[in-house]
Amino acid sequence: MTDDRLTPRAREIAAVARELLEESGPAALTMRTLADRLGIKAPSLYKHFPDKQAVEVELTARMLAESAEALEAAEARAPGSLEALAGAYRAYALAHPHLYCLATERPLPRAQLPAGLEDRAALPLLRACAGDLDLARAVWAFAHGMVILEIHGRFPGDADLGAAWKRGLKALHP
Repeated sequence: MTDDRLTPRAREIAAVARELLEESGPAALTMRTLADRLGIKAPSLYKHFPDKQAVEVELTARMLAESAEALEAAEARAPGSLEALAGAYRAYALAHPHLYCLATERPLPRAQLPAGLEDRAALPLLRACAGDLDLARAVWAFAHGMVILEIHGRFPGDADLGAAWKRGLKALHP
């Protein structure tokens, strides 16, 4: 994904919004806090983003682009390997938990995303599933569920999550 669709100032605003989100979570991401961090007045933000939702859409687009890059790299290293893709997906989500949750715990703003971005993010998994869209969706649902539960600390401390990932992937794709 290129940032050509954004002005340099909008890119700066999105980068600072990302910093706030990553540091403190979605509750900390307000237009006022964002403006304060940038050293400007909140109304100045609206010259670049019409509202907070537009900032969140941009962050969601960045998450999809970055996760696509991670999956593409995993696919290049181990073509056709669901385990490699799942490992890359999990690593990305755990490295960026607030961004991941912002982008995945609410409806996807498809109409506002850059054209083709959602498809790009899904293609490595779809290829690993030999084009079986239903299987790809099932694997994604499993991976997303595992990641969300891990992010939210829902597994017991002694859980062997590596073994759970392997078992789940094998059950879906023997």
